[in-house]
Parts: sequence; structure tokens; C-alpha cells
Amino acid sequence: MLKKLLEISPFLYKTFILITSGFIIVYFLPLNTQYSIQFSEGKRWTGSTLYAPFDFPIIKSIEELSLEKKSIESKSILYFNVKEDVSKLILNDYYNKFDKFFQNENDSVNYKSGLLILKSFLKRGILPLGFNTTSPNRIALISKNIERFTDADSLLKLENLSNELKKNINIDYKPNERKFYNLFFEILQPNLSFNKILTEEYINELNSSISLTRDLVIKGEVIIETNQIVEGEKLNKLKSLNYQFSSKSDNKEINRSILIGYFLLVSSLLFLSLIYIYKFRYNVFEDDNKMTFIFFNICLSVIMSLILADLNPRFIYVAPICIFPLLTKTFFDSRLAFFIHIVSVIIISFSVFNGFEYIFLQILAGIISILSTSKIYKRANLFISVAQITFMYFSGYIIFHLLSSGDIDKIDLLQFGFFLANGMLTLFVLPLIYLYEKIFFLVSDVSLLELSDTNSPLLKELSDKAPGTFHHSLQVANLSEACANEINANSLLTRVGALYHDVGKIKKPNFFSENQKGSISPHDELSPSESAKIIIDHVIDGIALGKKNKLPDRVVDFIRTHHGTSKVYFFYKKQIELDSTADIKNFIYPGPKPFSKETSIVMMADSIEAASKSLKEPSFEILEKFVHKIINQQMDEGQFINSNITFSEIEAVKKVLIKKLVNIYQLRIEYPS
Repeated sequence: MLKKLLEISPFLYKTFILITSGFIIVYFLPLNTQYSIQFSEGKRWTGSTLYAPFDFPIIKSIEELSLEKKSIESKSILYFNVKEDVSKLILNDYYNKFDKFFQNENDSVNYKSGLLILKSFLKRGILPLGFNTTSPNRIALISKNIERFTDADSLLKLENLSNELKKNINIDYKPNERKFYNLFFEILQPNLSFNKILTEEYINELNSSISLTRDLVIKGEVIIETNQIVEGEKLNKLKSLNYQFSSKSDNKEINRSILIGYFLLVSSLLFLSLIYIYKFRYNVFEDDNKMTFIFFNICLSVIMSLILADLNPRFIYVAPICIFPLLTKTFFDSRLAFFIHIVSVIIISFSVFNGFEYIFLQILAGIISILSTSKIYKRANLFISVAQITFMYFSGYIIFHLLSSGDIDKIDLLQFGFFLANGMLTLFVLPLIYLYEKIFFLVSDVSLLELSDTNSPLLKELSDKAPGTFHHSLQVANLSEACANEINANSLLTRVGALYHDVGKIKKPNFFSENQKGSISPHDELSPSESAKIIIDHVIDGIALGKKNKLPDRVVDFIRTHHGTSKVYFFYKKQIELDSTADIKNFIYPGPKPFSKETSIVMMADSIEAASKSLKEPSFEILEKFVHKIINQQMDEGQFINSNITFSEIEAVKKVLIKKLVNIYQLRIEYPS
């Protein structure tokens, strides 16, 4: 039912895919983009003086928040657990090892003195080796679930044991200082362990109390004036205002307005694309399959970019959107590819914070991708093209960075990594070409290259059953390719079309002169009208064979058009001799006439190559007149009126054909003496 409805008008389906594409794109666009004020840090504010539309707080910068957090952390509490078992072990070791270092009768006094010092060390707390505490930090010692606060300076570091003994040992026991040091060095170990969990919980609690905003901008207050540099407090105010705008995204009425605005904006761009294709590529416009391909590409490039940007705004440059102009150029042409690329980039830029920079970089990359790519089916060309695209991203980013900030030292090297990832993903264009061919039933140069292989099943069958026709097709292919190169037509398509243009002769090869042996012809036993029908039917048979072997429509078109609406003149003349009232319609090919440069070239090359076999003693002058006569006759019959080939291009084709025939017949041009 829907299919029948869409077939009512050629514009109905286009309207349907335009509206559908608009809804799909708008669905993925973020709602808060409408409220974003576009500005670039370090550049001049080119708009009019901006006043605060309402009261709003200023969001603290990352640097301000970082300094505040450092200040809080420096004043935070470090929690340590007191290991009572370690303290007991140290006291026990002191008792057992004291006699090892002190052996005099007065050593009992030394024992008591050392024990007092040791207990004071243990009470203060011995830090783990290498643990650093900053002086502003407060220390909390936890013992038996009791919290005791102390200063960081009061904790003992084993690295400072010698200095600590000098401070604490009585002057009367100075001679034994070395013995105490050796004893303590052997028995002391940290009796404090850092409690990371409690410390972090306390720091997080302090950080959660940090206010993200400061000050207040009053409604009507000047935020920035025309020509002022976007920096410092002005930059903070602009960022804060954008944040306040985005926070309004929970308002349903505002969201509805944004959705309508987005849809109208996207639909306008898609409608412009539709008008462009209608005006300048009508053959594409009238093909619903091709129109679906174009709008599908626009949607896919936008959706892919928006999904990556949603994951991380910086990932927007990882999206390989240059794949899509490459795909469009592969199946259509460079101008259409560039126009569609620009439309996609503009739509994506709605959701990018710095839209101008994005448009600048992507248009540069798009131009390079379209200009640098020729014969994409050659792997070397694809790698060169991707390298050029990546280099253009690098260059464009550096140029834009210098223009906006003027400081090359602040270039973000990670951005180059995103561009490299973009280039690597662009290499997937080749498998995508194959996939698009299957989905949209299009043909690319990659497929044409495969079809040009003379060992393909259909050409192999032509070679076996109609060797003369196969040789003729090879000659026509060579002539056509040379002519296509001369007038900048698609030479690969022209060659492939020429190779397959006569495959219909497989059905009855002996009825065609190039396959006949000797002077006996099966036409001798038929009437001229019957012979003409067999000759004409090779076009119809060729179309059937082409479809059976799944040849692309672009190739089958050469089978349809290589004779246009010309007459089978030889048999028509014989029929007239028998019956002067014979109907000429029975001796005319069904057509259609050639409708492209490529099909026109194959018609000319086919006629010239076939007719040249009848020349007995060719010379340069004879060949020149011969080529002009045949092609002029085709022009008089109006065979090229549906083609976009010009008179000057036809003249160029004539010169190439003459030159090639001279080479085939190995003639020398006689130059005047």
C-alpha cells in the first residue's frame, strides 16, 4: 500500500525521505545546543555588547577549584592506626637486648633512662619508613577505637633517630648516646599504619562542601563588550552563562521549541540538497534508490559524529566523516559529493562547542578527500588519499590554533591522536563500497575492474562461442577507452561497457559475419526481414543475458544503446529490392539512443571498428573520410541528442579513432615535402 502511494508522484517519496531523515537527525541532536553562545578563548568578541539576561552565579574555573582542593587537603586530617602489638614487641626487645649493649653496674640507671625515652617515642608514634607529612596537616592517632589528635611534627621518623636521641637524652648520659642509638636502631620499627580509607573519607567530605560557584552576575550587567578579548573574568562569565542555559533543558516548553527549531533548520538544509540534486543532477533525483543512498549517508555521518561527541566532546574528530564524500564520489561525482559533505558538516556543527573550527577543519579535509582520490580501487591511491586527509587535519588544526591563541606551545598533542584514528577509520571505505553496492544495487569502479577481467564467466562464454565477436569487443574496448580518456569520460566504465556490448551474439553466433568461416552464410537461406530480426534480437538477447549474469544496469545500458535507433540498412535494402512497400520499422533497432558520453563513445567505436573490416586498401585519407562519414551519419540520425556529449568532444573522438585505425592498419602519414 505504501509503495503504491509513493509511486503516485516522483516528489512524494523524496518528501517522505526528507521528513524521515529530519526526524532521525533531530532525535540524536542534544537539546541544550540551542542555548550555547559561540565564542573562542583569546579572540575578540565580534557580537554586540552582551548583557546578563537574568541573575546567575559565576562558575569557578578549574584552576580555582584545584587551588581550593589543595588548600583543603593541606589542612585535612591524616588518620593512623596505633599498632599496640608492635609497641609491646619493641618494649620486650628492649628488655631482652639491653644487656647486649650495656654491661656495667651503673647500667640499671641507663636502663630506666632509656626506657623513658623509648616509651615517649612509642607514645608519639613512629611513622612508616619514607612516609612524608606536610606540616599543616593534623594527625589523628587511633588506638582501641579512641581518637587522639597530635601535630605532624611530633611523630617520629626513623630516619631522624640520631637527632631525636640528641634532643631527648640527658646530658649525664651523653657518653652512652652511641650505645642507645645502636640499641634503638636494632629494636625500633613503625608502630603506626596509615589509614587510607578514613583519610580519603574525610577529604571527600571536605571536597563535597566546596562551592562550585562564586559571586553573582546581576540581570542587565555587562558581560562583555564588542571587540573585547574573551579572557579572564569575561571568559568565566560566558562559560557560566552557557552552563545556566544548558541547565534549562528540563523545561518541556523550551524543549518543544528547540525540537521544532532544530527540525526546521535540518529540514531546510536537506531541502536545499534536494533542490540542488533536482537542478543539477536530475538523473540522480529521479532514481529513488540513489536518493535513499544520499540521505542515508547524511543521516549516518551525523548520527555517528553525535554518538561519539556524546561519549566525549573531543571524540567528534575521531568520526571518519570523509568516508561519505569518498563513497558519494565513487558512485556519483565530485561536485555532488562536496555539496552533501558541506550539508552534513553544517548539521553536525550545531552540536559542536566551537562550530566554526569544526566546519573549517572538516571542509578542508573534505576538499582534499575529493580532490586527491582517483581510482580508489587501487590500494596505493587510497593510502595516499588518507595520508593527505590526515595531514590536512594536522595543518588545519595548527593554523586555527595559531590564529586563535598565537601560542604554538599550547598545542594539544592528544588532538593529533584523534586525527590519526580518524585517518585509520577512513581506510574502511573499501569494504563499505562493497556493502553499499549490495544494499543499494549500485556499481563502483571496484566492481567495474572485476568485470573487466576477460576470464569472467560471461566473457569466457563469449570467447568460446563467438570468438570473432569477442575479438571485435576487445578492439572496441581499446578504441573506446582511448576516446574516453581524451574527453575526460569514465574510461573504466566505457571499457567494461564495450567488452559486454555484443554478448547477445552468444545465442546465434554464426549469423554474424565476424564469426563466419568461408563464404557461406546462414542468412542465404532466410528472407531479409528474418535476417534483420535475428540481427536486431542480439540487443534483446544481450539485455537478457546481462540481467541473468547480474551485470550492473550501468553496463547493461551499453548493450541497450550501442545501436541506438539505427537501421539494419543492408537487409532493409535487400527487402526493398524484393518488396518496395516493406515497413522500415521492422529494420530499426529498438533503442534507446545513447544517453551519456560513455554510451555514445561505444556506439561510435563499435560502428567504426565493424565497418573498417570492409576496407580493401585503406590509406590515411580514406580512413579519415570513412570515420567522418559514419559518425556524421549517426549525428544526422540524431543518435546523440539525448547524450551530454558536445560537438567538440565528438570531433576529439573522431581524431582518436582515426589515429587508432592508422596504427591498426600500420599506415604512415604522408607529410608534405
